[in-house]
Amino acid sequence: MAVAGLFSGKSLDSLRLLALVQGLEKLALASAPDMDECACGLIEAVTGFRPAAEVSKSLRGRASSISSKSKSQAADDLRFFRTLAEQLEARSPLFKGRTLRLLRLAMEANQMMGKTVDPMQLEAAVYMHDIGMMFLPESVWLKLERMTADEKLILHAHPGYAAGILSRMDGWGVAAEMVAQHHEMPDGEGYPLGIKAKEICAGAKILAIVDAFEAVMLKHVNRGRNRSLLRAIAEINACDNQFAPEWIEPFNQVIRRSLEAR
Repeated sequence: MAVAGLFSGKSLDSLRLLALVQGLEKLALASAPDMDECACGLIEAVTGFRPAAEVSKSLRGRASSISSKSKSQAADDLRFFRTLAEQLEARSPLFKGRTLRLLRLAMEANQMMGKTVDPMQLEAAVYMHDIGMMFLPESVWLKLERMTADEKLILHAHPGYAAGILSRMDGWGVAAEMVAQHHEMPDGEGYPLGIKAKEICAGAKILAIVDAFEAVMLKHVNRGRNRSLLRAIAEINACDNQFAPEWIEPFNQVIRRSLEAR
């Protein structure tokens, strides 16, 4: 990025090269027990955010709710989160209406399960779960072709960015945990931590399903809505290792009810 900036005559200030060099020097001198903390400090100094893994660890098992906020303050926060989501949508015409579609699916699936997840925290997580994409190069997160291994590694950072924002705002720790974990899988093959089913919070499990459903719909948009819908449902139900099985049936019921209402 520095070399590309020099060639194009752009300022390198945003790359925080001095902080990077100083952090690397500190890391080189660190003892083994201090290595992880130094690495996290370096990443935060350069990017402005704690690594996704560290955010998720700090949130795990921590009770956090909006009880300390008034309803009007929480509503203001949600409007702010929704504004950010709308800014993300504006980056591509393919994303138009995406936020409200995800919100409806997530809320209805949660309702099917007796509101297992706090609805307000889930709403915040829906709005914020992909906001970290905006901190990545557009050439990566707007790419339609198959990604390279390096591009996938870059993409894997996005849950931590959004979770970091939420974790810094009073009362949204539960939503932050959902965002940090929404790409984890029951079999441990997800990211960023590779945690397994029992360690993944319920809100993240809902997000994983509705987010994947929307992605498959987008992938098959050229087939027409009905054919895309059938393909998306089939793919979600076929990936039993990718999604929490206890949430598949509630999701199916939501889709079934949606089809019947048309």
